[in-house]
Amino acid sequence: MNVLLSIKPEFADRILSGEKRYEFRKSVFRDPGAVDSVIMYASSPVKRIVGFFTFSEIIEFPPKVLWQKYGDRSGIANEERFFEYFEGKETGYALKIEEVSEFAEPVDPTSAVEGFRPPVSFKYVNGEFDQILERAVPYPMEQTMEQPHLVEAD
Repeated sequence: MNVLLSIKPEFADRILSGEKRYEFRKSVFRDPGAVDSVIMYASSPVKRIVGFFTFSEIIEFPPKVLWQKYGDRSGIANEERFFEYFEGKETGYALKIEEVSEFAEPVDPTSAVEGFRPPVSFKYVNGEFDQILERAVPYPMEQTMEQPHLVEAD
């Protein structure tokens, strides 16, 4: 199973460039081990699927601890922006990004998936994006990592 994740374009670019090694979320997937890859939908104004990535773990900590441990690899220069995102949350999550694949040409999902609506945060997808992945990436993505798992705070 894959997950379609809405990401602000600036952060999608930083993931693709390798600058952003952790993707922060307020909520996460119910079964991380069942997720093969995360398809990146760059939100407005781009509104395109720009690539995908795999992750090796999901780390759960209070936002303050996430920033202390992973802020330097977050692709977020402004600490205030990070804490605004997590405002009112006692727990946050960080996906440790592993292999990243960029599409040569970003894909307009409305032309490929009938009735496409971007997710507010993320949504599970089964087969509806397989054709996009196959068309945009000329080789099959190999899974070279362990199954993702949730790392909880002590």
